[in-house]
Amino acid sequence: MRTGATMGAEIDRAAGRLKSAGVPSPRSEARLLMGYALGLARETVFGHVDRPVTPADAKRFESAVRRRVSREPAARILGCREFWSLPFRVTAATLIPRPETETVIEAALEAAGGRERAIDILDLGTGTGCLLLALLSELANARGLGVDASVEALEVAAANASALGLSDRARFRLGDWGKGLRQRFDLIVANPPYIPEDEIGGLEPEVARFEPSLALSGGSDGLGCYRALAADIRRLMAPGARIVLEIGEGQGDGVTAILGAEGLEVTGRRADLSGIPRCLVAEFTG
Repeated sequence: MRTGATMGAEIDRAAGRLKSAGVPSPRSEARLLMGYALGLARETVFGHVDRPVTPADAKRFESAVRRRVSREPAARILGCREFWSLPFRVTAATLIPRPETETVIEAALEAAGGRERAIDILDLGTGTGCLLLALLSELANARGLGVDASVEALEVAAANASALGLSDRARFRLGDWGKGLRQRFDLIVANPPYIPEDEIGGLEPEVARFEPSLALSGGSDGLGCYRALAADIRRLMAPGARIVLEIGEGQGDGVTAILGAEGLEVTGRRADLSGIPRCLVAEFTG
């Protein structure tokens, strides 16, 4: 450790390295990693830049910075990501929840038909469980099932349910979209993989190198998973049910056609904070 090292000096050095590595907002990221390494709140890091850094602290900070310089996502280093103001554990087996996906929660809450209804929710491709658990946190009388093709992801989702005090209303099951399910649901949500296979390598390194390919690849045109889940939708939807799907940029018409082929009509579209159409709401209207 450098003699007389302080948090401020270490953050300055780390910010320079992160900037050179192409990490966005390098100073903010350096502060975040310092807080993680020392177990300090963000406010403490801001307000105590002259605080000395011990050799043990410096070692933990250096390890975190090296990982971030390699473009490993900060959420993976910290092991946690906030979504809908709730903390979610993340691992190499799960897609990191993103702010734009909160658009699905907003649309789903509107589609739920009232905060007090006792409804059954299905989350297809649950990952961390963030969609299902965020909805259950808002809908006190709802219950839900999360389905995923990854055993490791399901373990993370179950741990998140327990940590959030929602285990009594959340179940998780290994599965291939809706195959094998017999229950009908009042609300179905999903954030399927929608990146065309040949575009994944061109994404930012945090995604291309570190996110699980199972949670990214939507096949040759990005729409393969929508076709797979749409095939089971009719028998999974209770009378009056709605489905809310996250979509990629420019995929609205393609997903609308896939749903239409199964008898579903898109009745709502919602854009994220960047103005990009981000989710569709559909139901049977005939």
